[in-house]
Amino acid sequence: MKIIQTSSAAKPAGHYAQAIGHAGTLYISGQLPVSADGRHHPEASFAAQAQVALENLLAILKAAGGSPQDLVKVTVYVVGVQHWAEFDQLYAAALGEHRPARAVVPVPQLHHGYQVEIEALARYLA
Repeated sequence: MKIIQTSSAAKPAGHYAQAIGHAGTLYISGQLPVSADGRHHPEASFAAQAQVALENLLAILKAAGGSPQDLVKVTVYVVGVQHWAEFDQLYAAALGEHRPARAVVPVPQLHHGYQVEIEALARYLA
């Protein structure tokens, strides 16, 4: 089991790793819209928050030696199902032609008042 940690994504605020690589699978913890330098953005638009969360996810994936094509399953938590279409556009732009399995789960609230959190499973070859 290998702990994945990169300064290119937000540092965990609690007792967890950014990601764990084990037995061919990378488990990426939920990523909130917190910049790599630790700045919070709860007042930012949904699109801006989603972009920061996606950037964190992809930075962790890269630190583990992966790319978006290694994503197998992505779970997205959004405050308000009305954000689904906007998220889908940003997600498609970030992943290109690759289409991993995905769930978008509407939730009543997220930590720090954020509007989106993203976690994922990916192929891990290291």
